[in-house]
Amino acid sequence: MKQAVIENPVLNSPFREPSQHFVLEGREGITGEIAPGRRVSEYFIPIPRPKKRNAQLVIETIEQREENRLINQIRQRVGIWRQGKYPGITRVSSRLLEYWTNPEREKPLFFCQIEALETAIYLLEAAEKYGDRWILDELQAKNEEANPGLFRIAFKMATGSGKTVVMAMLIAWQTLNKLADRQNKLFSDAFLVITPGITIRDRLRVLMPNDPENYYRQRDLLPPHQLDELKKATIVLTNYHAFQLREKYQASKLARQISGMEATGAGKESPAEMVRRVCRGLGGKKGIVVINDEAHHCYRRRAETEEERLEREEKQEADKRNEAARVWISGIEAVQRKLGIRDIYDLSATPFFLRGSGYREGDLFGWVVSDFALIDAIESGIVKVPRVPVADNAMTDVLPTYRNLWEHIREDLPRKGRKTEAVSGAPKLPAELQGALHSLYGHYENTYRQWEASSTRTQAQTPPVFIVVCNNTNVSKLVYDYIAGWEKEIDGKTVVQAGRLDIFRNDDGQGGWLHRPNTILIDSEQLDSGEAMSDEFKKVAAREIDEFKQDYRLRFPEKDVNQIKDEDLLREVMNTVGKTGKLGEQVKCVVSVSMLTEGWDANTVTHILGVRAFGTQLLCEQVVGRSLRRRSYEPGADGLFEPEYAEVFGVPFSFLPCAGTNGASPPPKKVWRVRALPERAGARISFPRLTGYRYALPVDRLTAAFSEDSRYVLTTQELATWTESAPIVGEHSYTSLGDLRKEREQTVAFEIARLTLEKYFLDAEGGQQVHLFADLLGIAREWLRDQVRCHDNTFKQ
Repeated sequence: MKQAVIENPVLNSPFREPSQHFVLEGREGITGEIAPGRRVSEYFIPIPRPKKRNAQLVIETIEQREENRLINQIRQRVGIWRQGKYPGITRVSSRLLEYWTNPEREKPLFFCQIEALETAIYLLEAAEKYGDRWILDELQAKNEEANPGLFRIAFKMATGSGKTVVMAMLIAWQTLNKLADRQNKLFSDAFLVITPGITIRDRLRVLMPNDPENYYRQRDLLPPHQLDELKKATIVLTNYHAFQLREKYQASKLARQISGMEATGAGKESPAEMVRRVCRGLGGKKGIVVINDEAHHCYRRRAETEEERLEREEKQEADKRNEAARVWISGIEAVQRKLGIRDIYDLSATPFFLRGSGYREGDLFGWVVSDFALIDAIESGIVKVPRVPVADNAMTDVLPTYRNLWEHIREDLPRKGRKTEAVSGAPKLPAELQGALHSLYGHYENTYRQWEASSTRTQAQTPPVFIVVCNNTNVSKLVYDYIAGWEKEIDGKTVVQAGRLDIFRNDDGQGGWLHRPNTILIDSEQLDSGEAMSDEFKKVAAREIDEFKQDYRLRFPEKDVNQIKDEDLLREVMNTVGKTGKLGEQVKCVVSVSMLTEGWDANTVTHILGVRAFGTQLLCEQVVGRSLRRRSYEPGADGLFEPEYAEVFGVPFSFLPCAGTNGASPPPKKVWRVRALPERAGARISFPRLTGYRYALPVDRLTAAFSEDSRYVLTTQELATWTESAPIVGEHSYTSLGDLRKEREQTVAFEIARLTLEKYFLDAEGGQQVHLFADLLGIAREWLRDQVRCHDNTFKQ
């Protein structure tokens, strides 16, 4: 079958039910054929597969294509009910649906948002009346199997499709119904919203009706006369870490061990005491509604089977996830026992069980009732189209080098307690990692120049953002120094050395640091847990923290920056990347020590590089999800969104398409001729003529004799010089090391001579024998000229 080339993947309006979709033909992938009607919910997720010469792009699947029977049946029943104008529900619910679906709305809601609420309303108010009690019974059975004693309903919505709006709609629907009929036990006006971290918890302040930026007013979810009514709702926002049982008494760990409290847990809160602390804001209300954001983190682990035995590193990751999930669901169970829970609504882009959870990896949560998948969001234009490498000219493995980057570089990077000496001094990265950075940066530079030249910059828009996700502090510091710059001792003074990626440099070009950095280094896991940062990370981020404190003083002179914790300051920077007028507005590159926080909703992310292992499918989607939010939500004349792209390297997807940026060429640059004007000859500035310097140098001289072993052949066998990336549908893009061709060979010789001097020619006190540099430079030039051979269209730079 001929490979489909699809120029524009957007087929449907985001505001109406999808009416057509691209056909997936078996394992052949996207055919380019457009079929009428909506895509059914299926049990597999397609990804671009690496292609070989003369072969088409194909689609891989985790399992055989299997229909999500329950979701499709619920979708069909809700569709019939929708066509019948929503019979059998309360007047309040009916008026809300009429308001949300009004075609004359100035701020129309996405169809996927309305469908989620339609499904929730149908299941609670209408299903039993219209012969669909069997749906509730099946959901009850699936919950009893996985969540005994709890009744959960999950909405699967792609990242960027507006889950926060759906939460606000759920709160408005429940609250207004409860206020209209206090005796109706179906509804509640008390809500516990649980998030996976502080970042999302803070962002969800928009769910509080009293918040100045609340979504009820901002997204026009309620008529003005009902906004004041909604303020009677009681809402508590928390992150699941709050469910951890705390120590009731202040005592050192040693004292607790001596007293026996450490072993028995006697000094900790009881679950009931924990609930009183977390839910104090609910004022003792009973029968509450729980809303879980990013609910794939909340599950009850089953005993693992023999087939699920994990490798050591995989088991460590799985144990960490399972412990977090245990704390989360145990907290909900404690709330159920203490206060009673009326309903639990889960929202997630990826409500799947992971490897090590005791379930089959990739299994969908059994209580999912609606599905708006990533491919649906792409075809509706709601999210950016992710692109990943599918081919390059160094394919020695099944996957292109920059798709499966970690496998090529893992042994050459420092771990905790191993190769830590590589972190000090000039940053030295594996060749494949340098190649990936420079290739992706070259593509970013085109995007950045387009942004510079566009009118959006004059409208105070923030620049595109490049993300690097690393596995530990040592690796992230190494990558950060390479990108942004590093410090070197010269003659007893600390001199800042320039970063290798020009737009991301933090040096000022004069041996110092910029006061407002272009690149930041963060540990999002530490920042999001609410716990104090480790001493290790504080040491690495000390200069960055000081710089942002200076910036904070300038922006907010009336506030005392010394009263702000370092963690809070860095969290503010991280959360405001891409936001005009905030601390993080100028940041162009984020180097993260751990996975970037879910809920980190910068819509300016265009490029992502993964420098870590991705042991689970969810980790891949979590990283890519950071780049899916669109910049523009203005539909064109045809009512459709223009496609936006994002570029992702180093994330070996096994169940998700990958990200990229629009591959359009930047506009041609203006060329200005600089010359002296004859009529301005009188303003000429002249300088003394310098005839030379005289130095007293040691007489040591270096010469070199080359042999057969000195020969060096450059090929694409070890390092790709170009990479092709592709989405499921849409434009392909190409990245290359073309920016390195701009470097002169003289620069290459200087760099080789410098590195050789730093590594091999130090005096007894560890200082560089700089008088040998000229000889080393001559040797480097000779070696480059006579001993280096370029094959496969490679080049010496």
